[in-house]
Amino acid sequence: MIKLFRYLKPYGATIAAILVLLFFQALSDLYLPTLMSDIVDKGIVHGDTDYIIKIGGYMLLVAGGSAICTILASLLSSKIATKFGRDVRREVFTKAESFSLNEFNKIGTSSLITRTTNDIMQVQQVTIMIMRMMITAPMMCIGGIIMAVSKNRQLSLILVVVIPILIAVIALVASRGVPLFKVMQVKLDRLNAVVRENLTGIRVIRAFNRNEYEKERFKEANGDLTNIAIKVNKIMAFMMSAMMLIMNLTTVAIIWFGGKLIDTGNMEVGSMMAFIQYAMQIMFSLIMVSMMFVLIPRAEASAVRINEVLDIVPEIKDPEQPKDTSNERGYIEFKDVTFKYPGAEEPAIENISFSAKPGEITAVIGGTGSGKSTLVNLIPRFYDVEKGSILVDGVDIREMSQKGLREKIGFVPQKAVLFTGTIAENIRYGKEDATIDEVKHAAEVAQAADFISNMKEGYDAVIAQGGNNVSGGQKQRLSIARALVGKPEIYIFDDSFSALDFKTDAKLRTALKEETQDSTMIIVAQRVSTVMNADRIIVLDDGKIAGMGTHKELLRNCDIYREIAASQLSEEELNA
Repeated sequence: MIKLFRYLKPYGATIAAILVLLFFQALSDLYLPTLMSDIVDKGIVHGDTDYIIKIGGYMLLVAGGSAICTILASLLSSKIATKFGRDVRREVFTKAESFSLNEFNKIGTSSLITRTTNDIMQVQQVTIMIMRMMITAPMMCIGGIIMAVSKNRQLSLILVVVIPILIAVIALVASRGVPLFKVMQVKLDRLNAVVRENLTGIRVIRAFNRNEYEKERFKEANGDLTNIAIKVNKIMAFMMSAMMLIMNLTTVAIIWFGGKLIDTGNMEVGSMMAFIQYAMQIMFSLIMVSMMFVLIPRAEASAVRINEVLDIVPEIKDPEQPKDTSNERGYIEFKDVTFKYPGAEEPAIENISFSAKPGEITAVIGGTGSGKSTLVNLIPRFYDVEKGSILVDGVDIREMSQKGLREKIGFVPQKAVLFTGTIAENIRYGKEDATIDEVKHAAEVAQAADFISNMKEGYDAVIAQGGNNVSGGQKQRLSIARALVGKPEIYIFDDSFSALDFKTDAKLRTALKEETQDSTMIIVAQRVSTVMNADRIIVLDDGKIAGMGTHKELLRNCDIYREIAASQLSEEELNA
């Protein structure tokens, strides 16, 4: 957790102010019992009303000063901890934004969400307590011991017995609680994963009548978290009960032995009352420390998880001096490209070589798992190739900045993803400053204008989270419009027409051909009808190129393509 405290550096002056305020608060709190002792021993015993009023006035001033210091310290520490949490959240989010897809897969989406929210909140709350308790508690404990000894050394022997017992209880609680807090965060990750899957997959769950199964999954994950939480709370309950018992027994012991000292004339009543308060301050400070020992391990477990994210060195980095290709127009070349997913035994694609030029349509087709999506995911550099190289405008993409590379590309993913906001805002995601005319034109080319116009609010209609209020085909068309609006040099359509009917598919391809005639287009598709008019068709089989050419050429010399075409086209279409 100490590593995370580097984000507190900008607030050094404010932290120093908090320390000063807490110091004066501790002095005030330690001085009050002495004033009360003087009122009893010198005022009440001698019946000196003026002295009582005078010292009582001092007590009010000291108590008021302590209250002001406490309020200001609490306010400042809360502000700093909140800003600290904000800064760490920003760093974690920024770091996650730089991850490759491989790094996302390593940590997991649910775990990243937990680390960005719950884990940072744990650290933030403990930071407040550290600034308040970890600073105040030692002051109060040491100061209380000094003041208690100054009141009566004989009675202080009680503290010599009590303090080690308190420390032993704290050590016992910490040894039992630390492992449970670490497990608790893992269980919370698991619960978040189950809830997220339930919410995102609700349609599939209902379609297959798996509601009861999912309820059991949630019940199990929720039960695991609850059981750990109960164990933790039992430990906390034991600690608080033990502390209160020790405190009450200590008070009884002080009164018992203090009474005997008063009887023998070795102690005054006011001094005994002050001694009791100092003893309580000492024990309360130890309780505060014990609370920290219980909460810090949980925050430490959270801090470790946060640092895991912050310490990851992204696999994909920009070069120190990226090459500029802004004057070029989207020429793509694959040179003996091989890529293998981490942990996989066999490459997903192997020895892939081809080129795609502006004004041409390059299509990629093949069976499920043949490597089609992997191939196009390498172009925007979502992953880095293992062997070979990918050139865009004659430059290896690893020598270009990621921003510069991706500005050249309009990417339509296999799974259409929309964001919460209006239709216009979703289309403008491809070009932030796009005019409404540009937005409408992109929608018309993507064959989305008709269904948008049928919506009550048109382009201002709100898209629900995940695009759940539009159909699969509408999602795909909006995703295509989003790619079109920026007029990039390279278009990548990763099976982006699968949810469209044949009529819409044909109209869209005709409109796209005219719109993208000066750009390089790469289409991944399952339908032969979608790719048959492409300038170049690449047939993938088990990650390798099984054939490359036009539709007619592949029908003559590629068995795999002929099989795919025969399964989708009529005899007349095959022989046309």
